[in-house]
Amino acid sequence: MTVASTQGDSTTPEPYARVLAGRKAQALITDPPYCLLTRRRKGGDLRDPKERKIERGPLRRFENVKAYRDFTRTWLSLAATHLEPHAPLVIWSNLLGREPITSVAAELGWKHALGEFVWGKRTREGNSGEELLRVVETALVFSSVDRPVSAPEAAALPWSVVAGYDDDGEAEKWGSHPSHKPFGVVEPLLRTWSRVGGLVLDPFAGSGSIPAAAARLKRHVACIELEAEWASRVENRLKET
Repeated sequence: MTVASTQGDSTTPEPYARVLAGRKAQALITDPPYCLLTRRRKGGDLRDPKERKIERGPLRRFENVKAYRDFTRTWLSLAATHLEPHAPLVIWSNLLGREPITSVAAELGWKHALGEFVWGKRTREGNSGEELLRVVETALVFSSVDRPVSAPEAAALPWSVVAGYDDDGEAEKWGSHPSHKPFGVVEPLLRTWSRVGGLVLDPFAGSGSIPAAAARLKRHVACIELEAEWASRVENRLKET
């Protein structure tokens, strides 16, 4: 399998040209920055993070949902030009990001929202021993055609998974990125919406969760990461995959 990664800004054309070299991807599966809004006080001043909730890692914030919609339109318009016809879009999102991503995908021709792949993230409360599931992130799946999967109508597609943040131990090994997804979370998406030998495009590689899983499942990989430190980690991680 060919694996290509590059450091760059996925809202600009250059990194796509470098990492794809004229190839078209058969699927876009990615985990862009979530729609997190700038924290402000009532008077409009920026609000510092609370000590008990220090932000870790490369989180990006947006002034409002419109700013996030514009950001999504910029990167997704570019990425779409590097996809084969009828390639599915699988885009991770939080609650606020669902509408902007869905509306931009429809603008670009991916008008069929096939559903949301739900990650029930395991957590514990106190010392009760009881495990709770928190749904913060979901993967939105879009198609430009009504029925993209050649399967019987009764065939069951995986639309949810239960897993902890670092079930595979890879998060800590590769820097504990805040958007890390363990292999068990991204595996069903890759098996369903990409094919062995196909090319998967990921414009927001983070710590490399999706690219590494794709390579492990014998998919070709092309990925982009903005932050130089994380891009280096992705490259090293892919070498070990």
